[in-house]
Amino acid sequence: MTAESDRTLPGPGDEFHVFDTTLRDGAQREGINLTVADKLAIARHLDDFGVGFIEGGWPGANPRDTEFFQRARTEIDFRHAQLVAFGATRKAGVRAEDDPQVAALLESGAPVITLVAKSHDRHVELALRTTLEENLAMVRDTVAYLRGQGRRVFVDCEHFFDGYRADPEYAKSVVRTAYEAGADVVVLCDTNGGMLPAQITAVVRTVLADTGARLGIHAQDDTGCAVANTLAAVDAGATHVQCTANGYGERVGNANLFPVVAALELKYGRKVLPEGTLAEMTRISHAIAEVVNLTPSTHQPYVGVSAFAHKAGLHASAIKVDPDLYQHIDPELVGNTMRMLVSDMAGRASIELKGRELGYDLAGDRELAGRVVERVKERELAGYTYEAADASFELLLRDEVRGSVTHFFRTESWRTIVEQRPDGDQVNEATVKLWVKGERIVAIGEGNGPVDALDRALRAGLERIYPQLAKMELVDYKVRILEGLHGTQSTTRVLVTTSDGRGEWSTVGVGENVIAASWQALGDAYTYGLLRAGAEPQQ
Repeated sequence: MTAESDRTLPGPGDEFHVFDTTLRDGAQREGINLTVADKLAIARHLDDFGVGFIEGGWPGANPRDTEFFQRARTEIDFRHAQLVAFGATRKAGVRAEDDPQVAALLESGAPVITLVAKSHDRHVELALRTTLEENLAMVRDTVAYLRGQGRRVFVDCEHFFDGYRADPEYAKSVVRTAYEAGADVVVLCDTNGGMLPAQITAVVRTVLADTGARLGIHAQDDTGCAVANTLAAVDAGATHVQCTANGYGERVGNANLFPVVAALELKYGRKVLPEGTLAEMTRISHAIAEVVNLTPSTHQPYVGVSAFAHKAGLHASAIKVDPDLYQHIDPELVGNTMRMLVSDMAGRASIELKGRELGYDLAGDRELAGRVVERVKERELAGYTYEAADASFELLLRDEVRGSVTHFFRTESWRTIVEQRPDGDQVNEATVKLWVKGERIVAIGEGNGPVDALDRALRAGLERIYPQLAKMELVDYKVRILEGLHGTQSTTRVLVTTSDGRGEWSTVGVGENVIAASWQALGDAYTYGLLRAGAEPQQ
């Protein structure tokens, strides 16, 4: 039986492949350094999402990837994905069965193997230092050997589009050789990321017609077109897409898995994931970002927290009538939510929608909504921002609705002292004087800086009366110098993010110096947290 006739036949769900290479190509991003435990965690998330193939790395090339494959076999019960080992064709002049690197691919136990092959004539001659004929033999022999060992084989044609431009016939001969030797899919790689969608469509269509091979696409994002190039290849007949979670990868990255899959499912109407998993997309994206220790991109399509955030008053007026007027899909389809941003661009409709989101119905009180709009605009003119400080906005809204200020303590005074000692040590101390439920409290705190000392003093003064504060901690702190006067006389804005273990909230403060601004933001943070914990504010 020939390799062609013995090729693995498409089974259920095999008509189209979603192939993820986060653990190999994505891990080449600057700033990402995955442990074996990290890779196992990401593999579980990707399997939950329902991708068909997870490329785990290059066994034999480094101990970490070798260990990953060993542990994945026993520690992960894959429900949707098949594990893929990545490697190269045999070396020139060496039989495939004698090549240690090929042996390592088999020893990984992975049921699928991806081989990288040279398809650019200059790369063959300059990088491999062999002949064009020997390169074809290397592809043919390695694919046939691995197929004979019962492995499914994909072949990545590295630098394919550049090679096609230089010598289209040789580039196509690599595709034809791999497919005839038994490769299930031959993947055309835009390794330098320099192609544009129309070029991708033309080349993929021609190669498909001339070779008859099943084709895939691997696009880098150097022109900002990786997702578009991937979809262009699908339009031209490719049935295998290689992507990475959140677009991670070398240089500027790879085709982003999430926009590609969302487009295929929601725009093309092509079912490429198991039922129900598309709604997990936002959660999976953010979970993987946490594992690699990178902040999730707020403006990433579909899954970013700003993907369905609306700011302009005109947009809000339309969304109030029908959300679809300014949204291309229902965000719940991908596990995201619509958000209304409150800013100096907000109109009455924005405030009403944001109020509804926070549990306040302002639709029947135009005067109240108008007061909130004017107060927001006035405060944003002074430097406040409520786009990233929902908790501070909710306190403002609550105060306007109730007609009184929400507070759990009254400040008599506060001060900070920074002492630089002769031995180089620095001491930061803060003193706060508060009134809480009719009791005057004086508390002192020391910290790593004046703001930390102020936070510790405030906690020390309040925790005896409000033990709920023990569960709260600051998790993020941002400072920005606003336009106006320069240097030390500039206005300062501080954003604080606080957590109680169940969720997070953000507050804002503005002042002539960073400590004054921080005091405001801390006050809002603990006021909101105590409301959230069910404490009763003072009258």
